[in-house]
Amino acid sequence: MTRRVLAMTGATGFVGRATIQQAVAAGWHVRALTRRAQPDRDGVTWIKGALEDTDSLAEMAAGADVVLHIAGVVNVPTRAAFEAGNATATANVIDAARGAGVTRMVHVSSLAAREPALSNYGWSKERAEAVVMNSGLDWTIVRPPAVFGPGDTEMLDMFRMARRGIALVPNGRMSAIYVDELARLLVTLAADRGASIGGVYEPDDGTPDGWSHRDFARAVARAVGRQRLSTLATPALLLKAGGRIDTLLRRSRAKLTPDRARYIAHPDWVAAKGACPPADLWRPECDTDSALAETVRWYRREGWL
Repeated sequence: MTRRVLAMTGATGFVGRATIQQAVAAGWHVRALTRRAQPDRDGVTWIKGALEDTDSLAEMAAGADVVLHIAGVVNVPTRAAFEAGNATATANVIDAARGAGVTRMVHVSSLAAREPALSNYGWSKERAEAVVMNSGLDWTIVRPPAVFGPGDTEMLDMFRMARRGIALVPNGRMSAIYVDELARLLVTLAADRGASIGGVYEPDDGTPDGWSHRDFARAVARAVGRQRLSTLATPALLLKAGGRIDTLLRRSRAKLTPDRARYIAHPDWVAAKGACPPADLWRPECDTDSALAETVRWYRREGWL
């Protein structure tokens, strides 16, 4: 039987690595874009290229049944760089899909797209969504909340703080999802050509009304073996000041830019009620405490924690 072919961007990133593993296990052959040479892998054809390289995107999409667009930028210094890495890059992927005759596309966005005026990141993700919606393809958009799991560097500092017994947390609430659960959803959607077409989904771990940042930090503390955790709320003004200071000191290497600080300080990053994927397609299966514990085991095996 002919294997289904999945063209994928972002396959070497945090979410992409988990997704490519599940896609191959589910019987897909993956044509994966990569900037750097990768080791040979059963079920995967590596396509050397980049999101701005239209020839490599055309090669990636050739012969595919579905395009899964995961890649994007989260922390670049200018609005133009966000536009190039998210909106323009998405348009390039869509053009490649059309050129290859691919009609099905799954696009990974962000909850930040709900608040385009808040940050350049959210603005660029909202623009990318508009490009997808106007593409004429059979599209589905997924807006993940905070994603955690083995291999993640974005939440690593939270685990390290929790290990020390103290954590700085923003005010407000958030949703979270384990990377393997998100990957399972993306592979499921890639195979679906029915109910999910035209859907914009906000998946999460199933926690009603999400988490306060304080409670999520305490869950992380339990996972690292800390039964007591002191949490210090970080006001929005302090976060924004930190963004300016980090940019001044580290310039292009800054992790907490003013743009990122505005994003973090927003009080509501909870998946919207009614925006979850159809239950007959996907629902969360791994409870968050177990997923956090597995993340900690991985960090420790790798010497990250």
